[in-house]
Amino acid sequence: MLSIGNKTFDEIKVGDIASTQRTLQAGDVRAWATAFGDVGLLAQPDHGAGTAGIVSVLLTSLVGTTLPGPGSSVRSTAVQLRAPLPINNVLTAKIAVREKRADEKLVVFDGECTDAAGLVVATAALEVLAPLTRVKREVPEHKLEGLLDRCRGLEPMLTGVVHPCSADALAGAVEAAEAKLIVPVLFGPEAELRRVAAAAKLDLSGCRIVATESPEDSAAKAAATAGAGEVKALMKGSLHTDVLLHAAMQKEAKLRTGRLLSHCAIVSAPTYARRMVISDVALNIAPDTDQKRDICQNAIGFACALGIEAPKVAVLAAVETVRTKMPATLDGAVLAKMADRRQIVGGIVDGPLDLDAAVDAEAARVKNISSPVAGVADVLIVPNIEAGNMIYKNLAFMADAQTAGLVVGARVPIVLTSRADTAAARRFSAAAAVLYADALERDRQSVLPENVE
Repeated sequence: MLSIGNKTFDEIKVGDIASTQRTLQAGDVRAWATAFGDVGLLAQPDHGAGTAGIVSVLLTSLVGTTLPGPGSSVRSTAVQLRAPLPINNVLTAKIAVREKRADEKLVVFDGECTDAAGLVVATAALEVLAPLTRVKREVPEHKLEGLLDRCRGLEPMLTGVVHPCSADALAGAVEAAEAKLIVPVLFGPEAELRRVAAAAKLDLSGCRIVATESPEDSAAKAAATAGAGEVKALMKGSLHTDVLLHAAMQKEAKLRTGRLLSHCAIVSAPTYARRMVISDVALNIAPDTDQKRDICQNAIGFACALGIEAPKVAVLAAVETVRTKMPATLDGAVLAKMADRRQIVGGIVDGPLDLDAAVDAEAARVKNISSPVAGVADVLIVPNIEAGNMIYKNLAFMADAQTAGLVVGARVPIVLTSRADTAAARRFSAAAAVLYADALERDRQSVLPENVE
């Protein structure tokens, strides 16, 4: 949860500033266009009406959350466009107090949006009725840019990038390094890495290279380096996932913990005001009850590492009642009871729950479901890989959700990048790995607790 406070009219001073950064995706523009009913007219980032609306929302969100904050009321906005919005690049939105009018308790702001090079793309004037009393609100974290914010106080993490012999894989490592999230150690054939970098115009000057002969050799050397504590995370390059994970699970790599490896995805959907963790969407095909216990415990540790306190876990099935002919409902009931008996710790687990009851409080109320998880789930445990993969990809590709993901359960986090991942998804996944590794160092027991029998 985020704690948001405000400034009262008397506390605000002329010259006070608030700012935020966002990386806009093409999907953000499409979502705005769809919400206002004319995709054909508003779907381009240089269209006046769509651009003005996005700029207005960015600036007024600063008013509502930061300056003055909760209790503010925006009386008017006037936006002037100067250039197209940058897509897939950082956009900085800033408001500054220009004037205070004591008779109306009104604050006039100058607003500005700039691209990564500092070019002004829009300016604005906002009139805001400021709050007269202090207000503090607790709200769920939503956008995944919050992961990047949490990393700003941490040192870039030494990360083994395993066989990044394609432009996409190598770019993911370089972008994460430029964002000051990681310090890449590249495991791969040096001549090939330099050829790929030259063709893609990528700078490898900040990367150490460990020369290898094959994908298998890259995976083995990277896993051994991680097991020796010389790197804090692994990042998949252009090799097959099973080659990397096979190397990580070899006894001599010293990365095994006795826990099943599982994949955790964190998702921020624009139409749902909470982040959610979904597991397992990419690794375990048809886990049995014992394996789901590990998946559940891994997901709780992942959620805690990313700042979700006492995660509420919904074990999903097609219905919310136990049916003996539906194994997913039995798993839900068993896992909930395991949590009651502290065989799963660190979170609140309930199941079976169908998806609507897990994420929508009104659906849970209509179905008469009394549960501390129903309607407010932080973590969704899916019945099998097909269900999880379809939920995840539906949100990512059809609902413009932000996504990030890790393989957890080993001694270090493993980032599985994909050619279909956006640059933002790669950055968010690297940030998640940094936070997870930091949490492991600070309090390993809360992230990877010992199995309780």
